[in-house]
Amino acid sequence: MKRRSFLKWTGIGVLVAITGGFTARGAMAANKYYSGPISDHFDGKLFFNPNGEEPSGFFNLLRWKLGGGNIAWPESFPSPFPQAVPETRVEGSRIVVTMVGHASMLIQVAGLNILTDPVWDERASPFRFAGPKRINPPGVRMGDLPPIDVVIVTHNHYDHLDLETLWVLQDRDKPHFITPLGNDAIIRSRVADAKITVVDWGDAIEMASGMKLHCEPCHHWSARGLGDRRMALWAAFVIETPAGKIYHIGDTGFHQGINYRAAREKHGPFRLANLPFGAYEPRWFMRAQHQNPEEAVEGMLACEAAFVAGHHWGTFKLTDEGIEEPVTALHAALEARNISRERFRPMRPGEVFEVPAAHV
Repeated sequence: MKRRSFLKWTGIGVLVAITGGFTARGAMAANKYYSGPISDHFDGKLFFNPNGEEPSGFFNLLRWKLGGGNIAWPESFPSPFPQAVPETRVEGSRIVVTMVGHASMLIQVAGLNILTDPVWDERASPFRFAGPKRINPPGVRMGDLPPIDVVIVTHNHYDHLDLETLWVLQDRDKPHFITPLGNDAIIRSRVADAKITVVDWGDAIEMASGMKLHCEPCHHWSARGLGDRRMALWAAFVIETPAGKIYHIGDTGFHQGINYRAAREKHGPFRLANLPFGAYEPRWFMRAQHQNPEEAVEGMLACEAAFVAGHHWGTFKLTDEGIEEPVTALHAALEARNISRERFRPMRPGEVFEVPAAHV
């Protein structure tokens, strides 16, 4: 077999493992992560998006991967920012976001240090030898992190839930892990003694410094491999702080802006939203799970975010678009809406964003 063909089929195999491409097996198996009452987003076995689209299956995955259209990325994409050494604590009215890479962000506010979807590994994959490979180093060295109080894991895809990184954080800081239903079972498979609070959509928990964390819907899905598709929940989070409200989404499809408007009605407006805007091509395959830059700008307006820290681009190649296409499309969408680029920052590893006071 020619090397190019071998790599293509190896890549498809890795994607099947990462995305849980065989839907039928997942539908037949019992839920190994969660058992609970039926709700408007849980049918007793699997979670789902109310009135939403389900993820594409294996044959559409094959159609995508064999159909062409992929734009190659460079082997390396260095950040223009040096690796950051964050402050130990941020107090008062300040909100500071430091970009680690992809969806891993350090949020510092009201004396609390919060990490989202921390991934320090070289690959977003169950395998050491294959799968999406990091093309720039983490924007903060693990040893340079301040003490981490809270780790938010939004869902279980490998580019968001990295068990080895969670194990290191547990050994280092013993943080409070917060994650949607079912993901605790995955985390405990590697970090047995972790302090984990499991939340459902609509739940809220009190945190230190008068802060509150709300678990809210997003339009996505979950899988770690074959046979566990949609057995753990996915979520967005609202962080209610004395310095202002922060809306954090790890991954989402736009879903006609329904969840953005609901978040605005319940919690907004927001001083800051952390929004994904990359990994979105081809649209026929990715639309339900990953919003594109234009939709991210629509989401910013719908939830009334004063500022956005944009993520989910430029670190792991997951989809077909070129490496800088998300930023080009983002700037065009902002210009079309007459929105200053300063309000929506496409974050690079090592970049530190001191969020201005909100004027919505």
